[in-house]
Amino acid sequence: MPADGGTLEVRVWRGGAEGRYVPYAVPRRQSQTVLDAVSYIQRHLDASLSYRFACRVGMCGSCAMTVNGKPRWTCRTHVAKVARGGALTVGPLRNLPVIKDLACDMAPFFDKWAKAEGRFRPPTEPARDFVPVRPASPARQAADAGIECIGCAVCYAACDVVAANPDYLGPAALNRAWTLVNDVRDAGQRERLAAVAGDAGCHACHSQQGCREYCPKHLNPTAAIAGLKRVTARAALKGEI
Repeated sequence: MPADGGTLEVRVWRGGAEGRYVPYAVPRRQSQTVLDAVSYIQRHLDASLSYRFACRVGMCGSCAMTVNGKPRWTCRTHVAKVARGGALTVGPLRNLPVIKDLACDMAPFFDKWAKAEGRFRPPTEPARDFVPVRPASPARQAADAGIECIGCAVCYAACDVVAANPDYLGPAALNRAWTLVNDVRDAGQRERLAAVAGDAGCHACHSQQGCREYCPKHLNPTAAIAGLKRVTARAALKGEI
């Protein structure tokens, strides 16, 4: 990878919650990503830097960080598009506990998937026949619109409601619940709707659409949450939850 010449100043968060930003001089390269810059620091300047990555091609979402104040996948974010005046600021994702440097504790994020009943519940009795899932049905299309979420937590970091209310289930968990609400095979709908209808559930969403704006998969959790609001309201009126 040939050098463009010059250096890039990369300010990286070091430490835990009470850490600070430390500047590093990184050589500029062609087609350089933010993850490339962070990796250069760890490999050549400070081996103690902690961060996460895996696939490097935008498939796993593990390299998500805050770049110049915005949550992004660093492997798909090119320096040339986000550097300001030859400088970058890279920090951990917002709304998650910082373990060290750029690595966050993802447990609260995934715990909320469990609280939102974000897992498929099969019927207690075996089905007598296959349940038809028609691709053109409204339910199938609604599920398809949100099913590509890979749990990177970018939407969670972008959500101001999570920042204000740490108990809020968050866009990803509610989006997952919505895909299951639209799964005709699932047998856990009553429990799921009750789980997402509480004070920290779908009705706490302010519809600011930060989750939609920053989702690297171009999903729309705000629309999924709006769907949950409608379904839970109808269920409450019918006395089902």
